[in-house]
Amino acid sequence: MKILITGLMLSGLFISTPGAVAGEADYEQHIEDWREARHQRLADPDGWLTLVGLEWLDEGSNSVGSAKDSDARIPGGPVSWGTIHLTGDAMRFVPTPGSGIEVDGQAVEEADLVADSQGQPTVVRSGGMSFHVIDRESYALRVKDRRAPTLVAFEGVPVYGIEPDWRVEGRLQRAEEGATIEIANVLGQTSPSPVYGTFEFERDGQPLSMIALGTEESQDLWFLFADKTSGRETYGAGRFLYSEGMPEDGKLVVDFNKAYNPPCAFNDYSTCPLPPQQNRLKVAVRAGEKKYHD
Repeated sequence: MKILITGLMLSGLFISTPGAVAGEADYEQHIEDWREARHQRLADPDGWLTLVGLEWLDEGSNSVGSAKDSDARIPGGPVSWGTIHLTGDAMRFVPTPGSGIEVDGQAVEEADLVADSQGQPTVVRSGGMSFHVIDRESYALRVKDRRAPTLVAFEGVPVYGIEPDWRVEGRLQRAEEGATIEIANVLGQTSPSPVYGTFEFERDGQPLSMIALGTEESQDLWFLFADKTSGRETYGAGRFLYSEGMPEDGKLVVDFNKAYNPPCAFNDYSTCPLPPQQNRLKVAVRAGEKKYHD
Protein backbone atom coordinates (compact mmCIF):
# COMPACT_ATOMS: atom_id res chain seq x y z
CA MET A 1 0.00 0.00 0.00
CA LYS A 2 2.95 2.35 0.46
CA ILE A 3 3.02 2.84 -3.29
CA LEU A 4 -0.36 4.57 -3.12
CA ILE A 5 1.02 7.46 -1.08
CA THR A 6 4.38 7.59 -2.84
CA GLY A 7 2.81 7.43 -6.28
CA LEU A 8 0.51 10.35 -5.64
CA MET A 9 3.28 12.38 -4.05
CA LEU A 10 5.50 11.94 -7.12
CA SER A 11 2.81 12.14 -9.80
CA GLY A 12 3.27 15.06 -12.17
CA LEU A 13 -0.47 15.69 -12.00
CA PHE A 14 -0.07 17.14 -8.54
CA ILE A 15 3.28 18.94 -8.49
CA SER A 16 2.90 22.58 -7.45
CA THR A 17 4.75 25.52 -8.90
CA PRO A 18 7.00 26.71 -6.07
CA GLY A 19 8.45 30.14 -5.57
CA ALA A 20 7.26 33.55 -4.50
CA VAL A 21 5.91 36.14 -6.92
CA ALA A 22 6.22 39.91 -6.63
CA GLY A 23 3.21 42.22 -6.67
CA GLU A 24 -0.54 41.56 -6.56
CA ALA A 25 -0.95 41.42 -10.36
CA ASP A 26 1.99 39.06 -10.73
CA TYR A 27 0.64 36.87 -7.93
CA GLU A 28 -2.82 36.61 -9.49
CA GLN A 29 -1.28 35.73 -12.85
CA HIS A 30 0.86 33.11 -11.12
CA ILE A 31 -2.24 31.44 -9.65
CA GLU A 32 -4.14 31.68 -12.95
CA ASP A 33 -1.20 30.02 -14.74
CA TRP A 34 -1.11 27.28 -12.10
CA ARG A 35 -4.84 26.66 -12.52
CA GLU A 36 -4.56 26.51 -16.29
CA ALA A 37 -1.74 23.97 -16.03
CA ARG A 38 -3.85 21.95 -13.60
CA HIS A 39 -6.79 22.05 -16.05
CA GLN A 40 -4.59 20.81 -18.89
CA ARG A 41 -3.28 17.90 -16.80
CA LEU A 42 -6.80 16.87 -15.86
CA ALA A 43 -7.82 17.04 -19.54
CA ASP A 44 -4.95 14.76 -20.57
CA PRO A 45 -6.16 11.74 -22.61
CA ASP A 46 -4.48 9.40 -20.12
CA GLY A 47 -5.33 11.36 -16.96
CA TRP A 48 -7.59 10.67 -14.00
CA LEU A 49 -10.76 11.61 -15.90
CA THR A 50 -10.32 8.56 -18.14
CA LEU A 51 -10.73 5.99 -15.37
CA VAL A 52 -13.71 3.71 -16.04
CA GLY A 53 -12.99 0.57 -14.06
CA LEU A 54 -11.14 -1.20 -11.27
CA GLU A 55 -11.02 -4.98 -11.62
CA TRP A 56 -9.43 -7.15 -8.93
CA LEU A 57 -7.28 -10.13 -9.89
CA ASP A 58 -7.29 -13.58 -8.29
CA GLU A 59 -4.39 -15.96 -7.89
CA GLY A 60 -4.12 -18.13 -10.99
CA SER A 61 -5.66 -17.45 -14.42
CA ASN A 62 -7.81 -14.35 -15.00
CA SER A 63 -9.64 -13.92 -18.30
CA VAL A 64 -9.76 -10.29 -19.43
CA GLY A 65 -12.26 -8.86 -21.90
CA SER A 66 -15.53 -7.08 -22.54
CA ALA A 67 -17.53 -10.31 -22.29
CA LYS A 68 -19.87 -10.46 -19.28
CA ASP A 69 -18.28 -13.71 -18.07
CA SER A 70 -14.72 -12.28 -18.06
CA ASP A 71 -12.94 -12.56 -14.71
CA ALA A 72 -11.71 -8.98 -15.21
CA ARG A 73 -14.22 -7.12 -17.34
CA ILE A 74 -13.10 -4.25 -19.58
CA PRO A 75 -16.06 -2.06 -20.65
CA GLY A 76 -14.97 -1.88 -24.28
CA GLY A 77 -12.58 -3.29 -26.85
CA PRO A 78 -12.33 -6.97 -27.80
CA VAL A 79 -14.62 -9.57 -26.27
CA SER A 80 -11.43 -11.33 -25.18
CA TRP A 81 -8.27 -9.31 -24.51
CA GLY A 82 -6.38 -12.32 -23.20
CA THR A 83 -5.45 -13.97 -19.91
CA ILE A 84 -3.41 -12.77 -16.95
CA HIS A 85 -1.67 -15.51 -14.98
CA LEU A 86 -0.99 -14.31 -11.43
CA THR A 87 1.46 -16.26 -9.28
CA GLY A 88 2.38 -14.45 -6.09
CA ASP A 89 3.80 -11.12 -7.25
CA ALA A 90 4.49 -12.31 -10.81
CA MET A 91 2.01 -11.58 -13.63
CA ARG A 92 2.15 -12.96 -17.15
CA PHE A 93 -0.24 -11.67 -19.82
CA VAL A 94 -1.10 -13.74 -22.90
CA PRO A 95 -3.10 -11.72 -25.46
CA THR A 96 -5.82 -13.41 -27.45
CA PRO A 97 -4.48 -14.10 -30.98
CA GLY A 98 -5.87 -11.65 -33.53
CA SER A 99 -7.21 -9.26 -30.87
CA GLY A 100 -4.88 -6.43 -31.88
CA ILE A 101 -3.81 -5.91 -28.27
CA GLU A 102 -0.55 -4.02 -27.69
CA VAL A 103 1.67 -4.16 -24.62
CA ASP A 104 3.66 -0.95 -24.11
CA GLY A 105 3.02 -0.14 -27.76
CA GLN A 106 4.16 -3.51 -29.12
CA ALA A 107 2.31 -6.54 -30.48
CA VAL A 108 3.52 -9.52 -28.42
CA GLU A 109 2.65 -13.18 -27.95
CA GLU A 110 3.01 -12.82 -24.17
CA ALA A 111 4.57 -10.42 -21.69
CA ASP A 112 5.33 -9.94 -18.01
CA LEU A 113 3.28 -7.18 -16.39
CA VAL A 114 4.83 -4.66 -13.99
CA ALA A 115 2.54 -3.27 -11.28
CA ASP A 116 2.76 0.32 -10.04
CA SER A 117 4.42 -0.91 -6.83
CA GLN A 118 7.21 -2.52 -8.86
CA GLY A 119 8.17 0.38 -11.12
CA GLN A 120 6.70 2.00 -14.23
CA PRO A 121 3.53 -0.03 -14.81
CA THR A 122 3.06 -1.94 -18.04
CA VAL A 123 0.26 -0.52 -20.22
CA VAL A 124 -1.96 -2.91 -22.19
CA ARG A 125 -3.97 -1.11 -24.87
CA SER A 126 -6.68 -1.67 -27.46
CA GLY A 127 -7.53 1.51 -29.34
CA GLY A 128 -8.65 4.12 -26.80
CA MET A 129 -9.01 1.53 -24.00
CA SER A 130 -6.14 0.49 -21.75
CA PHE A 131 -5.31 -1.03 -18.40
CA HIS A 132 -2.37 -1.38 -16.06
CA VAL A 133 -1.88 -3.24 -12.79
CA ILE A 134 -2.00 -1.48 -9.41
CA ASP A 135 -1.06 -2.93 -6.02
CA ARG A 136 -3.47 -2.11 -3.19
CA GLU A 137 -2.70 -5.03 -0.85
CA SER A 138 -4.11 -7.10 -3.72
CA TYR A 139 -3.53 -6.65 -7.44
CA ALA A 140 -6.13 -4.98 -9.65
CA LEU A 141 -6.50 -3.62 -13.17
CA ARG A 142 -6.96 0.14 -13.44
CA VAL A 143 -8.98 0.60 -16.63
CA LYS A 144 -8.92 3.78 -18.73
CA ASP A 145 -10.92 5.00 -21.71
CA ARG A 146 -9.83 8.02 -23.74
CA ARG A 147 -13.50 8.50 -24.69
CA ALA A 148 -14.76 8.38 -21.10
CA PRO A 149 -17.83 10.59 -20.50
CA THR A 150 -16.04 12.21 -17.54
CA LEU A 151 -13.29 13.41 -19.88
CA VAL A 152 -15.56 14.36 -22.78
CA ALA A 153 -17.79 16.45 -20.50
CA PHE A 154 -14.94 18.10 -18.59
CA GLU A 155 -14.99 21.90 -18.72
CA GLY A 156 -12.99 22.70 -15.61
CA VAL A 157 -13.14 22.62 -11.83
CA PRO A 158 -15.02 25.32 -9.84
CA VAL A 159 -12.64 27.44 -7.76
CA TYR A 160 -12.75 30.15 -5.14
CA GLY A 161 -11.54 33.61 -6.02
CA ILE A 162 -7.83 34.19 -5.57
CA GLU A 163 -7.18 35.00 -1.91
CA PRO A 164 -3.61 36.30 -1.35
CA ASP A 165 -3.97 36.11 2.43
CA TRP A 166 -4.35 32.31 2.14
CA ARG A 167 -0.73 32.16 1.05
CA VAL A 168 0.66 31.65 4.53
CA GLU A 169 4.11 31.43 6.05
CA GLY A 170 4.61 29.34 9.15
CA ARG A 171 7.15 27.25 10.99
CA LEU A 172 8.04 23.67 10.26
CA GLN A 173 8.81 21.57 13.31
CA ARG A 174 10.86 18.59 12.16
CA ALA A 175 9.71 15.09 13.05
CA GLU A 176 12.01 12.49 14.52
CA GLU A 177 14.08 10.60 11.97
CA GLY A 178 12.11 7.71 10.49
CA ALA A 179 8.74 8.98 11.74
CA THR A 180 5.68 7.69 9.89
CA ILE A 181 1.92 8.02 10.15
CA GLU A 182 -0.77 5.51 9.20
CA ILE A 183 -2.81 6.94 6.33
CA ALA A 184 -6.18 5.39 5.51
CA ASN A 185 -7.65 5.30 2.02
CA VAL A 186 -11.19 5.22 0.66
CA LEU A 187 -11.15 1.40 0.64
CA GLY A 188 -10.56 1.33 4.39
CA GLN A 189 -6.98 0.15 4.00
CA THR A 190 -4.09 1.82 5.85
CA SER A 191 -0.40 2.24 5.08
CA PRO A 192 2.54 4.05 6.69
CA SER A 193 3.71 7.29 5.08
CA PRO A 194 6.89 9.23 5.97
CA VAL A 195 6.37 12.32 8.12
CA TYR A 196 8.73 15.22 7.52
CA GLY A 197 7.34 17.43 10.28
CA THR A 198 4.48 19.60 11.50
CA PHE A 199 3.59 22.88 9.83
CA GLU A 200 2.43 25.49 12.35
CA PHE A 201 0.71 28.74 11.33
CA GLU A 202 -1.97 31.20 12.42
CA ARG A 203 -5.27 32.27 10.90
CA ASP A 204 -7.17 35.19 12.43
CA GLY A 205 -5.16 34.74 15.60
CA GLN A 206 -6.00 31.02 15.84
CA PRO A 207 -3.04 28.59 15.97
CA LEU A 208 -3.34 25.79 13.40
CA SER A 209 -1.11 22.91 12.38
CA MET A 210 -0.89 20.11 9.80
CA ILE A 211 1.28 17.02 9.42
CA ALA A 212 3.62 17.39 6.41
CA LEU A 213 4.44 14.24 4.44
CA GLY A 214 7.81 13.89 2.73
CA THR A 215 11.41 12.74 2.99
CA GLU A 216 14.88 14.27 2.78
CA GLU A 217 14.70 13.79 -1.01
CA SER A 218 11.44 15.74 -1.37
CA GLN A 219 11.33 19.01 -3.30
CA ASP A 220 7.99 19.98 -1.73
CA LEU A 221 6.04 18.75 1.27
CA TRP A 222 2.62 17.18 0.79
CA PHE A 223 -0.51 17.81 2.86
CA LEU A 224 -3.80 15.90 2.98
CA PHE A 225 -6.26 18.18 4.75
CA ALA A 226 -9.93 18.78 5.47
CA ASP A 227 -11.61 21.89 6.87
CA LYS A 228 -15.04 23.30 7.66
CA THR A 229 -15.92 23.57 3.96
CA SER A 230 -15.34 19.82 3.39
CA GLY A 231 -18.53 18.06 2.32
CA ARG A 232 -20.31 21.37 1.88
CA GLU A 233 -18.46 23.67 -0.49
CA THR A 234 -15.45 21.43 -1.16
CA TYR A 235 -14.92 17.71 -1.67
CA GLY A 236 -16.04 15.75 1.37
CA ALA A 237 -12.95 13.55 1.62
CA GLY A 238 -10.62 16.54 1.80
CA ARG A 239 -8.13 18.16 -0.53
CA PHE A 240 -4.44 17.90 -1.38
CA LEU A 241 -1.80 20.62 -1.22
CA TYR A 242 1.95 21.05 -1.71
CA SER A 243 4.23 23.50 0.03
CA GLU A 244 6.21 26.01 -2.00
CA GLY A 245 9.57 24.28 -1.80
CA MET A 246 11.22 23.04 1.38
CA PRO A 247 11.68 24.84 4.71
CA GLU A 248 14.35 27.53 4.97
CA ASP A 249 15.57 28.44 8.45
CA GLY A 250 12.57 26.59 9.84
CA LYS A 251 10.08 28.63 7.79
CA LEU A 252 7.73 27.19 5.18
CA VAL A 253 5.26 28.76 2.73
CA VAL A 254 1.97 27.03 1.92
CA ASP A 255 -0.50 28.54 -0.57
CA PHE A 256 -4.04 27.26 -0.06
CA ASN A 257 -5.02 28.86 -3.39
CA LYS A 258 -3.36 25.74 -4.84
CA ALA A 259 -5.46 23.31 -2.81
CA TYR A 260 -6.86 20.75 -5.24
CA ASN A 261 -9.29 17.85 -5.36
CA PRO A 262 -7.98 14.27 -5.14
CA PRO A 263 -8.66 11.87 -8.04
CA CYS A 264 -11.62 10.37 -6.16
CA ALA A 265 -13.50 13.63 -6.68
CA PHE A 266 -13.66 12.87 -10.41
CA ASN A 267 -14.37 9.13 -10.62
CA ASP A 268 -15.36 6.07 -8.59
CA TYR A 269 -12.27 4.00 -9.41
CA SER A 270 -9.45 5.78 -7.56
CA THR A 271 -8.05 4.62 -4.21
CA CYS A 272 -7.29 8.01 -2.64
CA PRO A 273 -5.70 8.55 0.77
CA LEU A 274 -7.68 10.46 3.40
CA PRO A 275 -6.54 13.31 5.68
CA PRO A 276 -5.23 12.20 9.09
CA GLN A 277 -7.05 13.50 12.13
CA GLN A 278 -4.24 16.01 12.78
CA ASN A 279 -4.97 17.69 9.43
CA ARG A 280 -8.67 18.38 9.98
CA LEU A 281 -8.61 22.15 10.35
CA LYS A 282 -11.20 23.91 12.51
CA VAL A 283 -11.50 26.80 10.07
CA ALA A 284 -13.15 27.25 6.67
CA VAL A 285 -10.49 27.36 3.96
CA ARG A 286 -12.28 29.22 1.17
CA ALA A 287 -9.38 29.05 -1.25
CA GLY A 288 -8.40 26.64 -4.01
CA GLU A 289 -10.70 24.16 -5.73
CA LYS A 290 -14.34 23.70 -4.81
CA LYS A 291 -16.49 20.57 -5.00
CA TYR A 292 -16.44 19.22 -8.58
CA HIS A 293 -19.97 17.79 -8.43
CA ASP A 294 -22.44 16.53 -5.85
